[in-house]
Amino acid sequence: MSEEKLLEIGKIAHFFSKINVAVVDLTETLSVGDHIRIQGPTTDFEQTVDSMQIEHADVKTAKKGQSIGLKVKDKVREKDTVYKVA
Repeated sequence: MSEEKLLEIGKIAHFFSKINVAVVDLTETLSVGDHIRIQGPTTDFEQTVDSMQIEHADVKTAKKGQSIGLKVKDKVREKDTVYKVA
């Protein structure tokens, strides 16, 4: 089995538990369809990016420096790290 490479692409800035949406401050580009892993002291799961929003508008790609809303499948916490799985 090949070792997956993780590229840090951002941090969780906020989490809306009622709607399972995380706000991610990006340090790298992220696109719909990318496979990500979110890790923290009590968080560790992978998922595919199905959709993301900037200012409540759907976007396909977000760039470094932007903050996005991302639907997540599990609870995340502020300061958790978001990685792109290569």
